[in-house]
Amino acid sequence: MIEITAYSNYHIATIMIAEANMEQADVFKHELITAIDSGQKQILISFENVQYIDSSFLGALVASLKYALTKGGDLAVYGLNENILNLFEMIRMDKVFKVFKVVPASYEDGWVAG
Repeated sequence: MIEITAYSNYHIATIMIAEANMEQADVFKHELITAIDSGQKQILISFENVQYIDSSFLGALVASLKYALTKGGDLAVYGLNENILNLFEMIRMDKVFKVFKVVPASYEDGWVAG
């Protein structure tokens, strides 16, 4: 579901599916929580492959962020297509998650733009 790679001083979790929906939401959340528990605390989630996202997957994303924050971590997103970005803005998810158009340079007590 996700592929995690080290980058700079954080990790990138690339979602490997085109449709991020209810069927994949629990697996997605489990994989992110497993990564956080293994010490990958700052994770940039890449939506480059995602064409569609539903409310169940958004819920898993928010739950994962809450979990990361309780463990001293942080999540951000990038690579949103125009429709998903519009959805994030419409439901104000862009106020919950830091949204990047390009990969950030680093994480230094917060995300540092590239």
